[in-house]
Amino acid sequence: MDLSYGPEYDDFRQEVRSFIAKHKHLAPTQQGVRSPRVKEWQQLLIQHGYAARTIPTEYGGYGAEPDILKGRIIGEEFAAGQVSTGLSGQGISMLVPTLLELGSEAQKQEFIRPTLTGEFVWCQGYSEPNAGSDLASLRTSAVLDGDDWVINGSKIWTSTAHLADWMFCLVRTEPDAPKHQGISFLLLRMDTPGIEIRPLVDMTMQPNFNEVFFTDVRVPKEQIVGHRGEGWRVANAVLGHERESLGDPNASLSRLNRLIHLMQTETVDGARPMDNPALRDRLMKFQARVMAMRFNDLRILSARLNGADAGLARMITKLQATELRHELEGFAIDVMGEFGLLYGKHPYVRDQGSWQNQYMYFLGLIIGGGTSQIQKNIISERGLGMPREPKAIVKAEA
Repeated sequence: MDLSYGPEYDDFRQEVRSFIAKHKHLAPTQQGVRSPRVKEWQQLLIQHGYAARTIPTEYGGYGAEPDILKGRIIGEEFAAGQVSTGLSGQGISMLVPTLLELGSEAQKQEFIRPTLTGEFVWCQGYSEPNAGSDLASLRTSAVLDGDDWVINGSKIWTSTAHLADWMFCLVRTEPDAPKHQGISFLLLRMDTPGIEIRPLVDMTMQPNFNEVFFTDVRVPKEQIVGHRGEGWRVANAVLGHERESLGDPNASLSRLNRLIHLMQTETVDGARPMDNPALRDRLMKFQARVMAMRFNDLRILSARLNGADAGLARMITKLQATELRHELEGFAIDVMGEFGLLYGKHPYVRDQGSWQNQYMYFLGLIIGGGTSQIQKNIISERGLGMPREPKAIVKAEA
């Protein structure tokens, strides 16, 4: 059996490796989304087709035809080289593909290019204090007044709201319609009068989440994606892209490679962790899980290119990836022994505390984007055809 990619792809792999060798020194390391270096790196990646590869050129992308193997080679080589794959986040990973599918031509022209280049940073206004897992129960309202929507209400757990230029937001525009049918999907600037942002500091000690309050916020009526009252359809498209972005196998592969390097170079009590057979056995289990993720991702990509629904393979990605990353980051902390307990600006902290930070961060992502419990329900009911969980019947007391 010949499992090689063939000469065309071997040449492409060498092209990617040459790019990394030549430009690796320009790649950002842990800089924020506003960093000029991050934006310059993103532009360089787009120019060579290593970011926004299949986004049409008229919207700021590279314009290549979809090719599963070339995409896989790019991911493998950037992971092996421990090099940034460029900007991601909610705008690029979630909104851009949704606009390509459901946005108007004017919206594509206005929003996609500056989002790809990092000029526009986005946040997602979905969850509310009383509408988390049951998102369709949201109450933030938008009333059409002349040429504007007037928004009142609040959102919570809004990632990067304190950094964002724009928000894509679910609002209730048809209060008398059934809850799934009365929602619209709006785009709004975060500096619009009437918006208040209150940071929520999480266990990483960073304000990764926020509360956002809307008081008579006016948004131009043309900044609606899709039709009025059909926002649930748009929201589900976004959620699909969100779960896929959280299940990026290349990110897990890159982290696994970093873990292997850590085990080969760190010493605990004078010995390398890689020389400990118990730790090597645990590492091999993580290698197997990352490999399974990568092959499952190929199945999903193949189905998409062939116009098919990957079904169960697509449903498991978010559950599989977030739990894997949380456990992998925790294993790295175990590997470092006493150094694994250090955090913040301690002089002996390893990798600037990234393992500890990511361990706590991915605990949050097991909840965000649909909890693991919700994901398991989706897998069992929609993927495996199992009966829905019976609802408890509460009898009123006489």
